[in-house]
Amino acid sequence: MRMIYTIGETVLDILFKNKLPVTAKAGGACLNSAVTLGRLNLPVCFIGEYGLDEVGSIIDQFLKANKVSTQYVYRYYNGKSTLALAFLNENNDASYDFYKIYPEQRLAVNFPEIHQDDIILFGSIYAITIEVRNKLMEFINQANKKKAIVIYDPNFRKHHLHELAKLRPLIIENFAHADIVRGSNEDFSFILGADDADEAFTEIGKQCKILLYTANKKGVYVRSPKVSMTFPVKTIDPVSTIGAGDNFNAGIVYSLYKHNIGYNDLENLDEKMWEIIVSNAVEFATHVCLNYDNYISEEFAEGYK
Repeated sequence: MRMIYTIGETVLDILFKNKLPVTAKAGGACLNSAVTLGRLNLPVCFIGEYGLDEVGSIIDQFLKANKVSTQYVYRYYNGKSTLALAFLNENNDASYDFYKIYPEQRLAVNFPEIHQDDIILFGSIYAITIEVRNKLMEFINQANKKKAIVIYDPNFRKHHLHELAKLRPLIIENFAHADIVRGSNEDFSFILGADDADEAFTEIGKQCKILLYTANKKGVYVRSPKVSMTFPVKTIDPVSTIGAGDNFNAGIVYSLYKHNIGYNDLENLDEKMWEIIVSNAVEFATHVCLNYDNYISEEFAEGYK
């Protein structure tokens, strides 16, 4: 059976609005994507790490309750699960403080066997974290060799700008391992100094054939060897933008899986299929922006099963 794997950091997101805590949710970019895919009844495994503490148990039970396999999660005892304090501003965009106590040994798992047309989603700061990178890249290299579909989202945050000179080569290397790069205008402005989708694709296209460039209210841009398209997004008053990009990514994965799009099909996708893929991704992201959850609701998922 075709499988989906998301690999990334795990946190417990504690949301603050007007300096008061509002809610706490299991989070992490690729974890959020995995929960959405699990709620859609797709065969998804999350690969990551969290502690054998109470916070880790909350996260573990939550993943399992949402049909996400935790078979490839490393549960460590000599550290603490990560907390992320998310502070929402007047536009309900979040800034973060992180509290991390990791063990010396990281990501001590045996990775699954990959098959052609499996789908792997990775990204965020986890994909350029030195302590896990060698092992993670072994997995990504295996996925490339087996012709799985690899999706990379740099999800590069402003508070890492002081490290950009050191991290940029790793991000560029990740572009080269991806079949699809999906990122925001802010990502590519920070990383590449690109002002628009075409400037970003001029650089990314040297390593990866397909770019999905999201630009908030300006829309979504698709660049590939076959198409150059722009799609509108809905105008909304968001409750929280946490998880919007992660669920856009989940919408991409959902469409690839549901429409049986394999590795050899990617470069030949036509405008009609890209419209379907982007439409689903936008719907997922929009839905998540309208509540405090990091993932689509179970009621929303029912409409897509």
